[in-house]
Amino acid sequence: MTLKQTIKQLPDSAGIYQYFDKNGHLLYIGKAKSLQKRVKSYFNFAPELKANANLSLRITKMINQTESMNYIVVKSEHDALILENSLIKQLNPKYNILLRDDKTYPYIYIDNSQKYPRFEITRKIIKASDINYFGPFSVGARDILDSVYELCKLVQKKGSLKSKKLCLYHQIDKCLGPCELPISEARYKRELDLAYELIQNKKLLVKKLQEKMSFYAENLRFEEAGAIRDRIEKISRSEIKSEIDFATNENYDIFVLQNSSLRAVVVRIFMRDGKIISSTHDYIQLNEGYDEDELYQRVLLDFYRSEKPPIIAPILVASEFENLQVIEEHLSSVFEKKANIKVPKQGNKKQLIDLAILNAKELLKRDKNSHDTQVLEDLKELLSLERIPKRVEVFDNSHMSGVATVGAMIVYEDGKFDKKSYRTYHLQAKDEYAQMRETLTRRVESFSKNSPPDLWIIDGGATLLKLASDIVDSAGVFIDIIAISKEKIDAKAHRAKGKANDIIHTKNDIFRLKNSDKRLQWTQNLRDEAHRSAIGFHKKTKLKLDKESKLLNLHGISEAKVKKLLNHFGTFEALKTLTLEEINSVLNIKDAIVIKNIYF
Repeated sequence: MTLKQTIKQLPDSAGIYQYFDKNGHLLYIGKAKSLQKRVKSYFNFAPELKANANLSLRITKMINQTESMNYIVVKSEHDALILENSLIKQLNPKYNILLRDDKTYPYIYIDNSQKYPRFEITRKIIKASDINYFGPFSVGARDILDSVYELCKLVQKKGSLKSKKLCLYHQIDKCLGPCELPISEARYKRELDLAYELIQNKKLLVKKLQEKMSFYAENLRFEEAGAIRDRIEKISRSEIKSEIDFATNENYDIFVLQNSSLRAVVVRIFMRDGKIISSTHDYIQLNEGYDEDELYQRVLLDFYRSEKPPIIAPILVASEFENLQVIEEHLSSVFEKKANIKVPKQGNKKQLIDLAILNAKELLKRDKNSHDTQVLEDLKELLSLERIPKRVEVFDNSHMSGVATVGAMIVYEDGKFDKKSYRTYHLQAKDEYAQMRETLTRRVESFSKNSPPDLWIIDGGATLLKLASDIVDSAGVFIDIIAISKEKIDAKAHRAKGKANDIIHTKNDIFRLKNSDKRLQWTQNLRDEAHRSAIGFHKKTKLKLDKESKLLNLHGISEAKVKKLLNHFGTFEALKTLTLEEINSVLNIKDAIVIKNIYF
């Protein structure tokens, strides 16, 4: 069926639509209250099918590349909104804007139903009758809480009251000791009131911490003074200074967007009880132009997700956006109460928006100075990448004669390695090709939870590049892919002393750059980090395997038999879960009984 025929038979129903180019690559995912009306609005049908003249340059470019489409019918516009957001995160289409902020922000809470309540951290609603929440905190929640326990004589640990005995915290004057001493609720409440004030007033908290730091320094307790210094820095990091004075104790969640030609930034500010308590921001890569309507929708959907937040505040945004009412209806179902999205035009609320915009503009200025921006732009041009690679995943495998086979993925984003996002894999495959296939397949399977990057770098040559491309294509995901391999002389990988003659492979070309080329050095740096990660995990795995092997050897199971078991069952962890009969299928019954007795 041609594209024109598909469009003409679209139903007048809610759903999502997907546009594909001539190679079957996904270009765009959109939602619609009426598929028929929405999709037809992109096209003129006579004298031939082409892009509607009223479209933006970005959408016109997309439509000109569209050769086919798919669609999915759903029950309502709300369902279409949720499905669209989910698919964009999994498939990362070329013309959609992907927001990678997958963080949830912590709150500090206190359960007032307890006789001697204490503060803790949560990211979800606590099921109890009398809970107070403070937050969300973009950074520093743990530091604020630790500071409260440093400055207030509260019950320090959850289990302390159960012991009925005074502990170290009372001895060092950090707890009143209600577990054993007759502390009145009124006396304890004075400590609670101070804690409340410190959590809600960062200036006072920092002032008291500075006093404590000075005390430690004067008493030559430099390590404790240094710890408090670091804590002060972290608590202050998320704060946006404001002279805006709210007479009432109002709560607001503020979201604004600003953009340059290549990047956008979203700034979020959280006001509680008339005071700004924290702020956060994220950069968003603009690969094919800026769409504020789409981005506002994505920002709000991603921040609130599908869980009711502990504190529900009115939402302020800088401008109206398409589908605002649909987003409001969706958030109302999440909040279990009417959501309120406003675009203030004057007064204090407008000043909050202006403050957020001022900070967003400053962040964009700062972003222009990123040290590797020019290298990435040059790399995109050289390798004909579809996107500037701001988030990159690099893959390598490691083993020793087929033993302790592992895969590693490292992540590079915004000029630094994101070590929290690194992943390592125990692999079953025996050869290099199958090992890389297993590693990449496992990464693809996690796209629903962790969105695809802009670029994959594979440690290998053209064969592994082709493998990666096939895996990505079969998943329907949009990712640029390159590979980097060592130069081979006489069929052997070669490195001159300290100088790596590496080759960069793309789908259509091979690049042999000079060792001094910044683009090659950038790629090598990422490849080397992946190699270090894979080698490190391999060594750790090998050490563990050696210990397990020696344990079996001590009980009369030879190395040859251990290898036979691992070749058949894969890992020692798998071996520990087997029945006697399963082990006996590989070794004799006597050995099977020995192994069963070792692990059970």
